[in-house]
Amino acid sequence: MSSANYPKEARLHRPSEFANVFANRRVTRGALFTLHYCPNQLEIARLGLVIAKKNASRSVTRNTIKRVVRDVFRHRRLQLSHKDYVIRLHRHVTPCSLRELRKIVRADVEPLFDQWLA
Repeated sequence: MSSANYPKEARLHRPSEFANVFANRRVTRGALFTLHYCPNQLEIARLGLVIAKKNASRSVTRNTIKRVVRDVFRHRRLQLSHKDYVIRLHRHVTPCSLRELRKIVRADVEPLFDQWLA
């Protein structure tokens, strides 16, 4: 299934790439997450994640959040507009089970990406 992969080309790697997205100041907000975006010159949508320790103190929580966000992006990647997207956790995550956390994250992130489907 080649459509549901997450290659290196679909990721933001350098701090300058993140800074470019943040400098553009285009933002969409959800309950927990902020989606920053800007057009890129590539023929591919790219994703960057900023999950701060101050908002998700446990590494298990941060890793689960990243895993779910990447999965949502991975399944929509080929239909998304050719932009650079950065998902940033802007609110503290209340302690809950990992199953509940996955549902909460998916419910908040999916609508942010769905508005950019081509």
